[in-house]
Amino acid sequence: MKTMFTPGFRASGIPAGIKKHAKPDLGLIVSDAPAAAAGVFTKNRVKAAPVLIDMERIACGKARAILVNSGCANCCTGRQGHADALATARAVAETLGIDENEVLLASTGVIGQPLPVDKMLSAIPALVQGLSEDGFPRLAEAMMTTDTVPKCVVRTADIGGKPVSVTGVAKGAGMIQPNMATLLCFLATDAAASPVTLKTVLKRATDASFNRITIDGDTSTNDTAIILANGASGVPIDDAAQEMAFQELVSGVMVELAKMLVRDGEGATKLVQIRVCGANTEGDARQVADTVANSALVKTAIFGEDANWGRILAAAGRSGVDFDPDRIEIRFDDVTIFSKGSGRGADVEDAVTRVMKQPEFCIGIDLHAGEAFYSMWTCDFSVDYVRINADYRS
Repeated sequence: MKTMFTPGFRASGIPAGIKKHAKPDLGLIVSDAPAAAAGVFTKNRVKAAPVLIDMERIACGKARAILVNSGCANCCTGRQGHADALATARAVAETLGIDENEVLLASTGVIGQPLPVDKMLSAIPALVQGLSEDGFPRLAEAMMTTDTVPKCVVRTADIGGKPVSVTGVAKGAGMIQPNMATLLCFLATDAAASPVTLKTVLKRATDASFNRITIDGDTSTNDTAIILANGASGVPIDDAAQEMAFQELVSGVMVELAKMLVRDGEGATKLVQIRVCGANTEGDARQVADTVANSALVKTAIFGEDANWGRILAAAGRSGVDFDPDRIEIRFDDVTIFSKGSGRGADVEDAVTRVMKQPEFCIGIDLHAGEAFYSMWTCDFSVDYVRINADYRS
């Protein structure tokens, strides 16, 4: 059955010669009508040119188009990189017949390389000509760098007796421990929501999804998440009940995209939820979860399917959170491997090893110190992660 993407939006993705081997590397999403807009961006002090431009433009709360390229981050490229980015936005605006300030930008790829602006300008007419309602998978493919699969999610929910749609695309497989969002994510909805509402909903959804994932503990210079709302459904998001339903819809799309990113982490073979409960505060639970999820020793043990609970306990112990080691419990799915200050023996370790052979499982850590909890998703570190990142530029 044909996928029905969000009405009133078109997307496109084509090869522009930015990357080798004629792979898609230039994408565009356009709202047919004026759209409200909101975004969240990297908190890295080093920010790429498109991020700086978007942060300025999105302040007005509206946009019509997002141009994205892969193969070049356009970061640390000085004034020329900034000028090149503006030139591509201007070309898109002229081709579409819209205000150039309504064109947002995103780039992903190697830091420090000049944007191949001439190739991009030459490709923009074909990119616009290729726009279609079902072009989102091509857009998702054009955003990929070390991703192995494109990531696109469509969901619809009934709000106020009418259907509201959200289409989301994302990319990211490495340099992922977002401090705002993921590397790149674009959301299109036909809800009629104000920029203020969109900003609130996007921030909450980001905190529930992309701010809960890690692949390698790095935060990119280009992290960008943008939502556009064109109102084509005729459904206003203007009361608490509607906002709650809309929040659930947007968060659901973003959580699904976030899990897709971790599953596709560079060289990853496992998707693992780290769930910490029994903490004094949510901040404590988050700090323990984050430390365990980013531990290279924990992640390599996951890859080796080694029931090495000592690495988890040691990571929790260096998190800076105060807890009693004799009260902590560690579980793999429903198998408790550590409690009352000691391991549970060889038979339990064998049971945990069987759990770890699954592509997805949960590591639960109960601090028995309070009622707060927090969870996030991580993946394993494999040999392929080193190989991919050792020769990324070559």
